[in-house]
Amino acid sequence: MARLPFLYRSNPSYLIQASSVEVEFTPEGAVTISYQSLVSSPESLGPAIEKAFGSDPSSLGIIVVRDLPAAYPEYRERLLKLAYQFGHLDEGVRESYSDPTSKYSFGWSHGKEIMNGKPDTLKGSYYANPIVEDAIVPTEERALFPEYYGRNIWPKKDEKGVENFEEAFKNLSRLIFQVGSELAVACQPFASSYFVNSTLSLVDLIRNSQTTKARLLHYFPPSPNFAPPSEDEPIDSWCGFHLDHSLLTGLCPAMFLRRTASDPEIIPSPSPTSGLYIRTRGGRLTKVAIPQDCLAFQTGEALEIATNGQLLATPHCVRVGAFSGEDEISRESFALFMQPNTAEYLSKEMTFGQFSRKIFQEHYDSNAM
Repeated sequence: MARLPFLYRSNPSYLIQASSVEVEFTPEGAVTISYQSLVSSPESLGPAIEKAFGSDPSSLGIIVVRDLPAAYPEYRERLLKLAYQFGHLDEGVRESYSDPTSKYSFGWSHGKEIMNGKPDTLKGSYYANPIVEDAIVPTEERALFPEYYGRNIWPKKDEKGVENFEEAFKNLSRLIFQVGSELAVACQPFASSYFVNSTLSLVDLIRNSQTTKARLLHYFPPSPNFAPPSEDEPIDSWCGFHLDHSLLTGLCPAMFLRRTASDPEIIPSPSPTSGLYIRTRGGRLTKVAIPQDCLAFQTGEALEIATNGQLLATPHCVRVGAFSGEDEISRESFALFMQPNTAEYLSKEMTFGQFSRKIFQEHYDSNAM
């Protein structure tokens, strides 16, 4: 697509005009589209999809979807506040919802993932498959991949502080899954020209999957002894750059919560350097802010393999910046990983299950399993 001069609009977003098609951008340069267009005329979004996920050196590998269903803000706030509440339960209670048999891929996980060569204790995660409660797969497949075909673990309905956790988790997940499925429809014409297996359908791989996984994240308030990265340290010194191993990953904007004597208080990011960082296709480092009323979707390694490297996964990391004050401030976020079934071949030689097993071995300490 021709790169034409930027125009500024008062929303604010940037815009490129190419024939009758307009591609809009966030101030940081991420492509943004309307959910209404995604539903009513996905075929019109080809230029936006190509700009977001294509090989242009300035492409970020991420797309922001705005004008979402009216329930989204409520669903997001409700679940992210529950992440905070779960993170403040007694450690013994939190650990009672963990599952070593699934390599901590269902329920609570803290300190099990390896980042930058050491256990990641700065955040805790709650994992579940919010789309398929009980996968229907052969017994052998279930035994081979407990990370995907284990059982969901939900907090007890009367667990104080996290009542209705399961309902909130599923409500937000299913809304993101709905938007992601619509995005897959818009992506299909672009992606199909790159698939190694011409019979693959991105839409079917996502909608028919029994391996969808959601991750609710609670970044614990920094301890008094925590030394945040200095300005001259690498951006990924705290949480290394990595790739999702999904086809597409749906992301909510993070929420920062300050602990108070009563309910936690939503506050702006306490540091201008905190947030999501992405490397463009050309290698340029970019901090991307997802607007509070939007969702973002980025490409994962499964899509990169299925297209023989033509549609690259998005390298990204989350940085915690320095901030002053003695307040207890935590960061809450949520991601939905849309990925194929384990028996699905991404290439002639490799299934998604074979590929993901390699990833789990890289990021989890076998002694912790």
